[in-house]
Amino acid sequence: MSIFSPASAFSAADGVRDEALVELLACLKAQHYRFITPTPATHSRVLANRSGQQALNLRDVLGWSLPFEPEVLPSPVLALLQTAQALDSLPDGRFQSRYRVSSLGKDLLLHSAYPTSSADAVFFGPDSYRFVDFVLGEMTRHPPRPGESLVDIGTGAGAGAIAAARAFPELRITMTDINPQALMLAQVNAHAAGLSCDMALGAYLDPIAGMVDRIIANPPYMADDEKRAYRDGGQWHGAQISVEITRRALPRLRPGGQLYLYSGSAIVAGEDRMRAALERLAREHGCTMHYREIDPDVFGEELDRPLYRHVERIAVIGAVLALPKSPNMG
Repeated sequence: MSIFSPASAFSAADGVRDEALVELLACLKAQHYRFITPTPATHSRVLANRSGQQALNLRDVLGWSLPFEPEVLPSPVLALLQTAQALDSLPDGRFQSRYRVSSLGKDLLLHSAYPTSSADAVFFGPDSYRFVDFVLGEMTRHPPRPGESLVDIGTGAGAGAIAAARAFPELRITMTDINPQALMLAQVNAHAAGLSCDMALGAYLDPIAGMVDRIIANPPYMADDEKRAYRDGGQWHGAQISVEITRRALPRLRPGGQLYLYSGSAIVAGEDRMRAALERLAREHGCTMHYREIDPDVFGEELDRPLYRHVERIAVIGAVLALPKSPNMG
């Protein structure tokens, strides 16, 4: 049986795949598998240092995305990957996994294999860890009340929603994404973690009806020549989608509601244009805003590209925009 809701149009074959992937994560947990995913640049450097090598263990196969001989994997893991149709056959007779598995606290999350170059790639990396730390830190300062709703816009592999569900089990959580592959993996990851989250296919809050208490978002924030959905943040050096999420989200918050935005801002001539744009939206909607740089300089290699020739640095930022409570909320 598929782990997805009956409203989702998934075939019986998809159900077999889903269950095999959930069982795969359980099997890896039982074997104490652990892998912390680095940036693509670091991943590339590590592989360059291991040029010509093939996988020697589980971490090589499901963390570093190295090609492997079947005997490298424990038989149950190999069988589950085959059942999930998660292996690509290479011309030399070896295999390569279509997915990676990364650690997030006590959970393991499936996401796309390296390199994440396909249009429907599902990204997970250092930003995912920083995003989770940011959301949990801010929500701990302002804990949700029982029964509040939370929407994770552009959930990807589901890191933010899963971490929030673990920390605040009283939340009603919905994961949204424009990428069906992301929703499939996010739901598998949530199910493997023993958590119940709804999912909705669509952009921004478009597939969600009514008002929302909490919104979290970790949108793409790079300017991408190839316009890949998991990476391209649109115009303004990648800030467009983050600003648009904020513009659409604020009118959908209930009184006392909060938006937690983790993003990146290209600093030009010392000016943080992301901050200025969010401040304008906060004023327009009567919100307070707490804004800070989480990391002042990330993805420095991007400054070599023509699109970034006027950019001094790319800063990771966290913004919390909050509506005032209604008088009867206490």
